[in-house]
Amino acid sequence: MTSRIATLAAATLIPFTFALVSAGAKAEESTRQVLENGLVRVRSAYPFKETIDRIKQDIAAKGIVFFLAVDQSKLASEAGIKLRPSTLLVFGNPALGSQFITSNPDAGIDWPVRLLVSEDETGAVWTVYNDFQFIARRHGITDRGAAFDKASDVIESITSSASR
Repeated sequence: MTSRIATLAAATLIPFTFALVSAGAKAEESTRQVLENGLVRVRSAYPFKETIDRIKQDIAAKGIVFFLAVDQSKLASEAGIKLRPSTLLVFGNPALGSQFITSNPDAGIDWPVRLLVSEDETGAVWTVYNDFQFIARRHGITDRGAAFDKASDVIESITSSASR
């Protein structure tokens, strides 16, 4: 009798478990968008400045070279233009990024990595970067699949530091 009750209880909980898993997957989908133009947008769970700080900390923790931050809002303001918060972060791993350039020198236009942090009209903060598979197709690079996969894993990890 006890095992029959346990079986019924488990059968009753299974649909709820699938509903929770499905809801979690949908929530994750809404925070990450892969656009047709090769951009990936990941919604941050943090305010603008904290998003930048978290990303910079994660870059440093991974031993990746941080080159610069371009405060586009400040530059726009200095030119008399009002712009919502927008900062471009430039960083990379020369040992990884240089591989792509050796396959096609024109790929240097996409290296080092650029990650845009911006705030939209609703106050949501987004990180935006070029999809590495899109970059591979753009430059016709077919001999660096593992390196592109590694770059994709790293940028997903970096953006996840601000999206969880």
